[in-house]
Amino acid sequence: MFHKEGHKIILLSLIFVIASILIVDHFISNSWLQISLFVILGLFLFLILQFFRNPKRNTTINASNIVSPVDGKVVVIEEVYEPEYFKDKRIQVSVFMSPINVHVTRYPLSGKVAFSKYHPGKYLVAWHPKASEENERTTVVVENENNIKVLYRQIAGALAKRIVNYAKLNDTAIQGTDSGFIKFGSRVDLYLPLDSTIKVQLNQKVRGGESIIAKMNDI
Repeated sequence: MFHKEGHKIILLSLIFVIASILIVDHFISNSWLQISLFVILGLFLFLILQFFRNPKRNTTINASNIVSPVDGKVVVIEEVYEPEYFKDKRIQVSVFMSPINVHVTRYPLSGKVAFSKYHPGKYLVAWHPKASEENERTTVVVENENNIKVLYRQIAGALAKRIVNYAKLNDTAIQGTDSGFIKFGSRVDLYLPLDSTIKVQLNQKVRGGESIIAKMNDI
């Protein structure tokens, strides 16, 4: 199953690969060179398909749990000042996605979209300390039925040239469902209440819609 954001790129890539195979077969007689080029074209198509895959995830909806919005590796767990929306201290948990990870962004909790904003910006490497402030990014805040607000921020990386955000103001968010997509490498930051119990560790690999990032203690 492939994400709708990749349908056009997959079709164009398939046409390119088929046309290239026909050209190689017609104009190159050296069998070893032919095989090498066929393998390269096959790997190229495989990587494109791998990047835009959209596997089903079994999300157990729970108001007290915050699930990971993306697949990847936890690279930041720290108390920080969040200047855009909360304007106070929060626990930041950041998940870095490599080009081989699933790049679907999923809602980390159920509720109502209280804030959604796109910011144009740079394309620093996603792990750069200033990436969350200077890179192209979107900020989304979801408020659940218990009036708890969680902010998540999609951040473009050096390879990511387009962020897709489906979350609109006052939309109903359902935990684990698609809320966007980031093309070609990036990271997502979560900003959680200070009394949250963090359930992950640095360098831990997580799965979007399934891995529990934190538990809300006042629920």
